[in-house]
Amino acid sequence: MTTEELVQQIHKKQSFLCIGLDTDLEKIPAHLLEEEDPIFAFNKSIIDATNHLCVAYKPNTAFYEAYGIKGWKSLEKTIQYLNTNHPEIFTIADAKRGDIGNTSTRYAKAFFEDLEFDSVTIAPYMGKDSVEPFLAFENKHTILLALTSNQGAYDYQTKIVNGKELYKIVLETSQTYENAENLMYVVGATKASFLTEIRQLIPNNFLLVPGVGAQGGSLEEVCKYGMNKQVGLLINSSRGIIYTSNNRDFAEAAAESAKNIQVKMAGELGKL
Repeated sequence: MTTEELVQQIHKKQSFLCIGLDTDLEKIPAHLLEEEDPIFAFNKSIIDATNHLCVAYKPNTAFYEAYGIKGWKSLEKTIQYLNTNHPEIFTIADAKRGDIGNTSTRYAKAFFEDLEFDSVTIAPYMGKDSVEPFLAFENKHTILLALTSNQGAYDYQTKIVNGKELYKIVLETSQTYENAENLMYVVGATKASFLTEIRQLIPNNFLLVPGVGAQGGSLEEVCKYGMNKQVGLLINSSRGIIYTSNNRDFAEAAAESAKNIQVKMAGELGKL
């Protein structure tokens, strides 16, 4: 999917919501455990109920890998269902991969060619030769971890190196990579106060913003400081939507939670 196509969907749906499919067998409604594939049954119901309210889905691969081959099959069925029935939806493999040379190329092939995701999250710590193999794929997007929403982000990401915070060095250096126009960045909603300076460094790239909802981030603040002329934001909510209810009405409850966010997003888009 191209950036232009993503922007078109944002304006069409009046939403820049990304729903995280962090599907945990210990949290899904008990009646789904009787299904042949409970994870896929849960995901399908969530997708069917919310696809008109969001522009992206983000399965965190750890929640699938934890169940071995069965979990990976559930992930494969989920992305196939999305690509077949909702090709307009932007898909994110939240895999946080990162290695060098041929290894990165193989990771890229796994997510871009085999599973056919539109994007994948990448840890930038190993530098240029761990990122550029992902950027080589046409109309695919590489989402670098820049300034994350967790408390441990302060261990490294905000440390001063030669007079500059490390996350800023990541932003600036990555912009010199080949095909850097295919980069997006993870910036946590709980770090909204940093967005003004971040936008000065990367005014045009999309930001994937977790932390709104369950982690306490403010949608309004993120939009105020992080939105650009192309919107430039994908706001992710996972637990705050998919686990609104663990009863048989879980999909309808998830849709209601997603609708509440989408209405607020429409209001923010009206300010552009």
